[in-house]
Amino acid sequence: MLRLVALLALVPAPAVAEMVNVAVAANFTAVSEQLAETFAASSGHEVVLSFGSTGQLYAQISQAAPFGVFLAADTERPERAIAEGLAVEGSFFVYAQGRLALYGPGRDLGDGKVALGGDYDKLAIADPGAAPYGVAAVETLKALGLYDAIEPRLVRGETISQTLQFVDSGNAELGLVAASQVMGKADQWLVPGELHAPIAQGAVLLKAGEGNRAALAFLAFLRSDAAVAVIEAAGYGVP
Repeated sequence: MLRLVALLALVPAPAVAEMVNVAVAANFTAVSEQLAETFAASSGHEVVLSFGSTGQLYAQISQAAPFGVFLAADTERPERAIAEGLAVEGSFFVYAQGRLALYGPGRDLGDGKVALGGDYDKLAIADPGAAPYGVAAVETLKALGLYDAIEPRLVRGETISQTLQFVDSGNAELGLVAASQVMGKADQWLVPGELHAPIAQGAVLLKAGEGNRAALAFLAFLRSDAAVAVIEAAGYGVP
């Protein structure tokens, strides 16, 4: 945080508001839209959001996509971005801690393990090769001793948003999705945290945003009390 504040102090105040392009992990879509609106109203800066799986976004960043900020669904890729010279050293922090939920409209999910081992055709998960929530889903199924039996029934969404769409559209009866996506819905089971590695979501200032005051201000805003309240209200933890 000290490094981020120092960077912000070094950038002269602009005569006009600036714009920053932000790459956002799909699970954080609704929250980031709310945060961007609040930030724009209070700062005058403009935030343009682009959504996708963390793996997809990182591939774009590595190919010089003009993003100034990266809000990932893991910590590995933001830290890799720093190591590979794509992001600013000292700018990384964890902005949210995700949770996984089993979701199935109209189903009894009081006991998630029983529900996962029950009668259904398809279980939707995010692609574990691109989405950290997909990794957590696989880890959960393995921890419950169900992966081998369920694997033939898995359908994989490119993002966690598409995973939820599979369930809502009826293409899968069940889905392991981000808890924030189904917050307040009755037909869900919050996956115990001990069944998978923590879903720590990392933010980082990318090289393209190093001299962009809007990028620096937005990252600082994410750590403000106002932003933390929004993030926690959406079902995330904040370290």
